[in-house]
Amino acid sequence: MKTAVVTGGASGIGLEFVKLLISDNYKVYVVDNSQENLSKLSSIVNSENFESILQDLSKTDSPEKLYKILKNKNVDVLINNAGFGTFGKFHKTDWKIEKDMINLHVLNTTHLTKLFLKDMVKKNEGKILNIASVAAFQPGPLMSLYYATKAYILHFTEAISNEVKDKNICISVLCPGQTKTNFQKNVSTKKNKIKFNTACPIKVAKYGYESLKRNVTVSVPGFWNNFIIFLGRLLPRSTSTNLVRYIQEKNRD
Repeated sequence: MKTAVVTGGASGIGLEFVKLLISDNYKVYVVDNSQENLSKLSSIVNSENFESILQDLSKTDSPEKLYKILKNKNVDVLINNAGFGTFGKFHKTDWKIEKDMINLHVLNTTHLTKLFLKDMVKKNEGKILNIASVAAFQPGPLMSLYYATKAYILHFTEAISNEVKDKNICISVLCPGQTKTNFQKNVSTKKNKIKFNTACPIKVAKYGYESLKRNVTVSVPGFWNNFIIFLGRLLPRSTSTNLVRYIQEKNRD
């Protein structure tokens, strides 16, 4: 039986990846920072082909700790799905939360990828899927660091995918738009719900998973998400930035 690791795998898109991998007969190691969500997995997944690992991947020592647990499991697939966002003007937002976001999206996604990719290169086989966002393609006022860190994930993944193109390894990045998950709750209030172009996590995960299996480097699910990216390439940068801010403000009412 092949093995897979899914970070942020106890809810949202990550949970849907876990289900897809189990249906493909993978043993899945589900990593999450919520003991409550991990405890619910048995009743949701209805399979014995997974193990739960409680780990806060925003801590700088977490990649080494996780790798130490899993390095002898011969991991075939790594899905770096864990992530979160914050909303507000940069000078007003909480630095501690933003620092954790940078650690999670940039430092620790990179470190986990490096640790597991080395093993995949040795055996000349493996797949890595990093989760970015349609936000990765433009600046994002009111969610500036989220957009910036997702841009890093996109460019980083494209670059290392090119580096291993001569090997039997696929490194892919999924760039969804707004998806109906806990992410939406975390960046919204009861007054300010994100309503624009909201997708189903089941469909988003399936799209990303099928793209990974087809060795697609960058996958963007949904017509509107692709249209937004295309439009952003045509517009001046200042106009694109203003448009993003308008959407952020007007779709929170």
